[in-house]
Amino acid sequence: MIANTAAYHFVTIDHPLQLADQLLARAEAAHLRGSILVAGEGLNLFLAGAQADIDGFYAALHADARFAGMRVKTSYSEHQPFARLKVKVKDEIISFRRDDGQPLEYPRAPAVDPATVQRWLRQGHDDAGKPVVMLDTRNLQEVEFGTFQDALVLPIEKFTDLPAALAPHREALKDSTVVSFCTGGIRCEKAALWMRNDGMDNVLQLDGGILGYFEEVGGEGYEGRCFVFDERVALDAQLHPLVDQPLPEPKPSAF
Repeated sequence: MIANTAAYHFVTIDHPLQLADQLLARAEAAHLRGSILVAGEGLNLFLAGAQADIDGFYAALHADARFAGMRVKTSYSEHQPFARLKVKVKDEIISFRRDDGQPLEYPRAPAVDPATVQRWLRQGHDDAGKPVVMLDTRNLQEVEFGTFQDALVLPIEKFTDLPAALAPHREALKDSTVVSFCTGGIRCEKAALWMRNDGMDNVLQLDGGILGYFEEVGGEGYEGRCFVFDERVALDAQLHPLVDQPLPEPKPSAF
């Protein structure tokens, strides 16, 4: 079986290009495929390979004090879902382009764990009796595969569209507890931080995103699958892939 991992961590990286080169060498040596994004604000990784190779790669990362607290979410497939390995240096590990939504500049927005969200959805309100609104921060292409029941879905094509798309809903949300969510936690972390800095102090982020919710409590309250950015296409609540088949052999270069 192939271990498929998703991980991110916001932390100051003084020399992103140097770290990118180091991680490329480690991942290549471990025969991993997927993507690694490095920025001054941290890391964003989607990597797949044999379990022992994955474990060794992340053990080395966790041994670095900067990434000791990085959470790794894992699912499995019979086949490798990535065609190759890509390592890039970016301005942001998830592009938001909002000065008031940058995690290194402010304390982390409050998070709520999956078990609590499950309980709130089951009882129909939070522990203070306020209605709970699940706010999907993903784009419409992803939402088509599934989302939380009765979630607020915004008509966005990219993450940077979120502030403008949210504007018409802000008044209606003011008396609710808003839980921001995304695939693995990275977008809802920035979104929740920005919303709170912009005056919405009733916003929380779902810790670990949809994948963390599936991993910890299953799919209660969620309808459909979770889109993922590889050849598996989407995962169900048991983290089983929609598509699990060998990738075609790379075409030879034309000369």
